[in-house]
Amino acid sequence: MSVDRLVEEPSGRGLVAIPLALIVVITVVDIRSPSDIHLGPLLVIAPALTASLAGASLTALVGVLAVTAQVIIAALHGGLTTTNHIAQIIALTVLSALVVFVCHVRERRARELSRARSVAETAQRVLLRPPPRRIGPLRVAWLYLAAEDETHIGGDLFAVARAAHSSTRVIIGDVRGKGLASIGEASVVLGAFREGSHRYATLPALTAALEVSVCRDLDEVADTKHDPGEHFITALVLDIPDQGPQAEMINCGHPPPLLLHDHEVTVLYARHPVPPLGMCELPASSHRPDPFTFETGDILLLYTDGVIEARSPTGAFYPLAERVASFPSSHPDTLLRHIYDDLLAHVGGQPADDAAILVIERITSHHLHRPHFTHPVDGHHRLRPSGSSSPVEH
Repeated sequence: MSVDRLVEEPSGRGLVAIPLALIVVITVVDIRSPSDIHLGPLLVIAPALTASLAGASLTALVGVLAVTAQVIIAALHGGLTTTNHIAQIIALTVLSALVVFVCHVRERRARELSRARSVAETAQRVLLRPPPRRIGPLRVAWLYLAAEDETHIGGDLFAVARAAHSSTRVIIGDVRGKGLASIGEASVVLGAFREGSHRYATLPALTAALEVSVCRDLDEVADTKHDPGEHFITALVLDIPDQGPQAEMINCGHPPPLLLHDHEVTVLYARHPVPPLGMCELPASSHRPDPFTFETGDILLLYTDGVIEARSPTGAFYPLAERVASFPSSHPDTLLRHIYDDLLAHVGGQPADDAAILVIERITSHHLHRPHFTHPVDGHHRLRPSGSSSPVEH
């Protein structure tokens, strides 16, 4: 439903009875008052109040009724030709017209905002495709918080793809900067990852291909006019085989993932870190994977720096690893809900930067699907089931 329809819901129309009642009361009282008392100027309250309850059309109607009431007052209370009444009628007409104009501008901006939201949601579904909640032996849940509330999308990115050799490839990254200006850069990385995940047999080859693609195409999409600094993307790329507990990761300047195993939280620091994508400094042979153990029942928590750099009103950073260790072991969706609620409580509102979280659990093949909760939306971030027809995962 569009925003301009929202301003004329039946509940708003019902409240319009208030300014209409005011017109009647002011008119009756003014007519019955002594000739030296003039309440007609108070009629401007009616269109002004209607503008906050309904749209421009209904506000214009109430304005016409208010001017008509002023004319009736003048005719019955001193005459239409008196200077005072003529001035009141003219002033009320001008003020009512001004209120209608402001209401019209507000409606037009609301429609533009509605279209912008629709475009952002469509762009998000195309660019940041929601990962499946079950892929191979993995269960996936995710959260995306955009710093620019009305865009629903920013510079953080993630994707999950199946490789040709029975494994799952995962990427999470963060474009330097935030908001709409970083979408083009994110699209370069995601496009290269989705294509390369099926083409390259090893994780170093895939990461090297991402670096080549970013170095080649980043200048074309980077917003150098408004952001003249260097442009790069931190990224964490993982390969998780279907069989066996061994997995690999290559960390390109990104915050390290957390591994939840047997009620313990381990920070998976990279032993062979490489610079962020787009720095164009290292040859492909420099990409060396870091192996780690990812067993059935374990949970991987991937995130962007917008999570750990979210500050409380006192300036304290959000202690993600510490907070996750305090949460009870649970389904990825429940863990995500705990983190989301705790993060907003820590910040006391919306985080100032884009933030993304990807939760991956290794499960056995006989596990049944469970309800999945994804990205909080609508600017106020409500958790929705993944099957919802509402625009989620933005």
